[in-house]
Amino acid sequence: MSRRDQIRMTEDEVRAYFAEQKVINVASVGPNGRPHLAPLWYYPHEDGVATWTYGTSQKAKNLRRLPEATVLIEDGDSYEKLRGISLEADVQLVEDTEEVTRMGITLMQRYAGAKPGDPVPSELSTFIAGQAPKRIGLVFRPTKIVSWDHTKLGGTY
Repeated sequence: MSRRDQIRMTEDEVRAYFAEQKVINVASVGPNGRPHLAPLWYYPHEDGVATWTYGTSQKAKNLRRLPEATVLIEDGDSYEKLRGISLEADVQLVEDTEEVTRMGITLMQRYAGAKPGDPVPSELSTFIAGQAPKRIGLVFRPTKIVSWDHTKLGGTY
């Protein structure tokens, strides 16, 4: 078995990793043709991830022009602890305010430590309702997933 095969995550491990981590780095193509990189909070969605951003942001402009991105999620502070997932993804832009509101609530509830289905505090609903008209949702649908988990190597290289 190759070392690459040894560190690849299974589908279940990928799903668990999506659920465990909190920040994605999204690379879109800027107007000058260079990568534009931005960190975002996210939540797992179907086989990929979803988030929101301001509709006037550079990443939103880039993704309107070319709805494709590379998304990186990683952790580990030494080689033998490195884990991560890179997604090449088609991006669905969501502009329906009701859906963007639902996405914002899902995102903020996750970061507040709430579980899916937990009641939404009225202050949060009010805040999200005020933010949603200025934002768009982003749904990253993977076309390719590359994963690595160096902890599977048992500390060897």
